[in-house]
Amino acid sequence: MSSFLIKNARIVTEDSVIEQGAIRITDGIIEFVGEADTKEAAGVEVIDAGGNWLLPGFIDVHVHGGYGADFMESNSQTLDTITRFHAKHGTTAMLATTMTARREDIDRVLGEVQRYMAGDMPYAQLLGVHLEGPFISPKWAGAQDPNLMLAPQLAWLEEWHERYPQLMRQVTLAPEREGGHAMIAWLRDHGIVAACGHTDATYADIQSAVGAGLSHAVHTFNAMKGLHHREPGTVGAVLTDARISGEVIADGHHVHPAAIRLLTMVKQPHGLLLITDAMSAAGLGDGQYELGGQAVTVKAGVARLTEGGALAGSTLTMIEALRFMVREVGVSVQEASRYASGNPARLLRLDATHGSIAQGKRADLLLVSSETLELERVWVHGRDIIA
Repeated sequence: MSSFLIKNARIVTEDSVIEQGAIRITDGIIEFVGEADTKEAAGVEVIDAGGNWLLPGFIDVHVHGGYGADFMESNSQTLDTITRFHAKHGTTAMLATTMTARREDIDRVLGEVQRYMAGDMPYAQLLGVHLEGPFISPKWAGAQDPNLMLAPQLAWLEEWHERYPQLMRQVTLAPEREGGHAMIAWLRDHGIVAACGHTDATYADIQSAVGAGLSHAVHTFNAMKGLHHREPGTVGAVLTDARISGEVIADGHHVHPAAIRLLTMVKQPHGLLLITDAMSAAGLGDGQYELGGQAVTVKAGVARLTEGGALAGSTLTMIEALRFMVREVGVSVQEASRYASGNPARLLRLDATHGSIAQGKRADLLLVSSETLELERVWVHGRDIIA
């Protein structure tokens, strides 16, 4: 058995912060977590955290790529590149997120991701696939190709589910489109998260969709019908319905800190998730890129379509999102950790094994500086990624 001990850590759990805490990991599983050092067994590596934060690894349910690679171009090399890059920035598990594309292109991605998940996955773990499109509204296309968008095609999901069982974990759609309710109900019945996004749905549309099984909203405030005092729209429904959880891109470009603060107020404690929506440019700096077959220009870290200027995903990492939430939105480290780890695990129904630091759970852990909130160490299932 491989075993090591981390001591002198500020351990963030679901319920509290353990000052001067200790944690013992054996074969990738948390064996002990508590307020005092456990007895140090001979031959067991001991890591002194130096009073820094120990957080659960981040879970990103909405990410398109990073470091020059895109999930739509999935193969073993690109998947290694994406999962390695984001692991080095604190993401220990993620959903491979697709774009609006032709059926055969999405089918190819599903096959590649399934093959990759059957292997070792040496970096961040892929938990499955998030289909973002093509069943969305051209009125709110954002950086996706409106020419490839179409009404929900339930037969596509049924075939993919049969060929790739348990691979689809989340599907984003515009529930107001024809066939939306039938697809939402099917997703609910198969344990797949039904999410609204890129949608022109009214408040009443969303309320009706929630009745069918809708439970989540992607990149809240972005690419959806906004709030108006006489027609609350999609945003109004997401803000006021506790049955809907909401993602947010906390980079200071997609959503104003005050709007994120409002979201935190109405979605406490379990209804808010941090995501990156990162594209292939993440980690590479300014320049010319591509997303979903469309040209993207990144300038000063902000990704926009070269034609039209719409925001095109982000160059964000999860550790940057956590820092933004603490410094600009004003939440505690414990709250930000819940949004980045515990709540995504809960959304995917993986909270029994992922998303928090507790005995018996996976040792997906982050050592984070108490002063600067910079990453010091990352462990995925007990394996040190950036030592």
